[in-house]
Amino acid sequence: MKSEKYISPAVIRRLPRYYRYLGDLLAKDITRISSGELSKRMGITASQIRQDLNNFGGFGQQGYGYNVEYLYKEMGKILGLYKSYSVIIIGAGNLGQALANYTNFEKRGFRIEALFDVNPQLIGLNIRGSEVLDMAILEGYLRDHAIDIAVLTIPKTSAVEVANLLVDNGISAIWNFASVDLKFPGHSVVVENVHLSDSLMTLSYQLKELRSETPLEE
Repeated sequence: MKSEKYISPAVIRRLPRYYRYLGDLLAKDITRISSGELSKRMGITASQIRQDLNNFGGFGQQGYGYNVEYLYKEMGKILGLYKSYSVIIIGAGNLGQALANYTNFEKRGFRIEALFDVNPQLIGLNIRGSEVLDMAILEGYLRDHAIDIAVLTIPKTSAVEVANLLVDNGISAIWNFASVDLKFPGHSVVVENVHLSDSLMTLSYQLKELRSETPLEE
């Protein structure tokens, strides 16, 4: 399902959360839910939920609420999860291997085809059925294989160069864990920049605020 109107990034970032909560409801055999009930579970206002879903057609019925199974399936279509995506991981260190070992990716249709690294000690390893290949053969591999998504788990010093190589060889989606923001103006490329340290620093701020609000015991 492709939306014909502009959808704000904030709404898009909430969609996977809707999908996850709806999946939890299905697992509990809950067949329908109102926006108010969903609001209590998710910590989002009922008005916000209705506004978000109205971007894609609404899906609710007056006096009934939402059919959980139907909405779950439609949300999966909106997110593109009923397709299969071939994925390679650039960087087979701790993070790259952890991502390759995460079984939920396969359940969502993301198949890890191979990993790439420059470290001779890692080349040839098999990570859950995916071999670690030499970075030297990356270009040839991309010519011979239809890869949808590349995951970058490499130092920022080489991230831009590697990302440009990927884009030049047909990659149109990059999940970037390198600590640098990648942008490709003028190219048909989508990038999701993930900064793990930013998330941890956000948690640090919240912890600081929580402790400052907690009165000290005498």
